[in-house]
Amino acid sequence: MDLKFKVMIHVGRPVEEVFEAVADPKQLSNYFTTGGASGRLEPGKTVTWDFHDFPGAFPVEVDEVVPNEKIVLRWDAAEGDQLCEGAHDVTPAGYKTTVTMSFKPTDDGRTLVEIEEKGWRETEGGLQASYGNCMGWSHMLAALKMWVEHRINLREGAYK
Repeated sequence: MDLKFKVMIHVGRPVEEVFEAVADPKQLSNYFTTGGASGRLEPGKTVTWDFHDFPGAFPVEVDEVVPNEKIVLRWDAAEGDQLCEGAHDVTPAGYKTTVTMSFKPTDDGRTLVEIEEKGWRETEGGLQASYGNCMGWSHMLAALKMWVEHRINLREGAYK
């Protein structure tokens, strides 16, 4: 079994605007990385993402960026239960997962955003961590849509 998932959403804005909302740390910090993003997503850089509702900043390695098309990230896998409030009992797993974000313009002027994450070990902890990240990326896409289309921070107060 290959532990991976893919989530998607359509955002009602042109691909350039949607891509920039992810690549630009100021915008990303307004709707997703509530504790801040340390830098722009550029190939070969390592940035940190911090979340007020999840302790600690996470190093994010940027492997590949194709403007307005794709961003590929790698970050430390954690294994354990991340699904329930107060159940942030995760353990560093000693390996990384890969996150691929794809941005595709549609004929009607919207953007299809897909996020795939893969690379967990086939353990119960890896399975639980993949479920938690699937939930997190799904929320990120909803927050991205609200931010780009309406400048509303959907994440604010969502996890407290």
